[in-house]
Amino acid sequence: MKETQSHFKKLLSYFFDTSGIKFLTKWTFMSSLVGVLSGCLSAFFLISLSTATNYRVDHSYMLFLLPIGGAFVSYLYKKYGRNSSKGNNLILEQVQIGDQKKEDIPLIMTPLVLFGTVVTHLFGGSAGREGTAVQMGGSMAELVGKLFKVDSTDRKILLLCGISSGFGSVFGTPLAGTVFAMEVVAIGEMQYFAFIPCFISSFVSNFVALALGATHSHYEMIQIPDMTFMVILKVIIASICFGLCSILFSELTSTFKYLFNRVLKNPVYKSAFGGLIVIILVYIVGTRDYVGLGLPMISKSLTEPISSFAFFWKTLFTSITLGAGFQGGEVTPLFYIGSTLGNALGPILNISPYFLASLGFVAVFSGATNTPLACFIMGLELFHGEGVIFLFIACMVSYLFSGHHGIYSSQKISTPKYPWINLDETESLSTIKQKSS
Repeated sequence: MKETQSHFKKLLSYFFDTSGIKFLTKWTFMSSLVGVLSGCLSAFFLISLSTATNYRVDHSYMLFLLPIGGAFVSYLYKKYGRNSSKGNNLILEQVQIGDQKKEDIPLIMTPLVLFGTVVTHLFGGSAGREGTAVQMGGSMAELVGKLFKVDSTDRKILLLCGISSGFGSVFGTPLAGTVFAMEVVAIGEMQYFAFIPCFISSFVSNFVALALGATHSHYEMIQIPDMTFMVILKVIIASICFGLCSILFSELTSTFKYLFNRVLKNPVYKSAFGGLIVIILVYIVGTRDYVGLGLPMISKSLTEPISSFAFFWKTLFTSITLGAGFQGGEVTPLFYIGSTLGNALGPILNISPYFLASLGFVAVFSGATNTPLACFIMGLELFHGEGVIFLFIACMVSYLFSGHHGIYSSQKISTPKYPWINLDETESLSTIKQKSS
């Protein structure tokens, strides 16, 4: 009898692995907890950001307080932030390394980056919002890990849940948030072990954010051409430009960070000086179209002609803002840069500028973050599944032509983009740049 029971248990375990149930049960709870916390914060953040933006638009004098606001936030980071100033790179590094180099992700990161980003947009800095959401999600994931005293493997999964929940809830793209977390850690490598937790966390976070009153922008891709050889060729040419533009953004931001650090060691003075430069630039170009998130200009570029140099001015404004130490992300400005560049390329390539604007929207982002699959999926979610093949081509070509550049310096290179390049497995975007300089 005992022998029969033993055979039955072996047969059952062969066809039905109970470890899968244990994993799913555990991570449904853990990732949902991260998702709920992150979703609540994202909702509060998005509503606060919208309120701050509307107030700035209605009170033009707020721009003149940008140097003071930036200096105050930098002071808070200097006095209380510990290692929070490393931002998204801190979270990526903690996913990559083992216990021997473990660095705490402080809980103070959440209120600091939330307050700092709202201040940036209240006074007219040019920045995004994904960095804030990812850092808040990572901070919440670290908190959950400490509460349950998880090991190093589970901590990595939790941090990836933090990335996916923050990204998915702030843009309303939960599937893209899932893939982004798995793809962003290392070029050429997907963190498949965290797929289910990231998926649950991202969807729960987005659901909670929407339930609490957060709203997201979604768009329509118009004037989609028939697929012909010439159309595909023009899309490829435009996508190469998108990839090169992502290099311009990454390198210009890095250059301004270097220059500001060389001129002013004190981060408080650095942010004040950077805010002053932004104010001067506003009056040089004669418009405030390039401050803040720029969502109205993104929508406009998808439906009507705009200035051919809008992408360049937004690149410059954002690079200076982030280079001077203001808080915020890069993704929404990259949407702006990509859509306006696509709009400008349309007449040159004799193809619909609004169609190219839709492709540039996600393609420049793809090149700058080295996450082509996540950006392709984001395009599907934001544009309701339209232009599938064109979106795929644009994201992949931009990714290829952005080379080993990007906005996340701690991003590792697991597999080089080009097979003739040999790199050590410990290489990151920052180490490659140091060697080439």
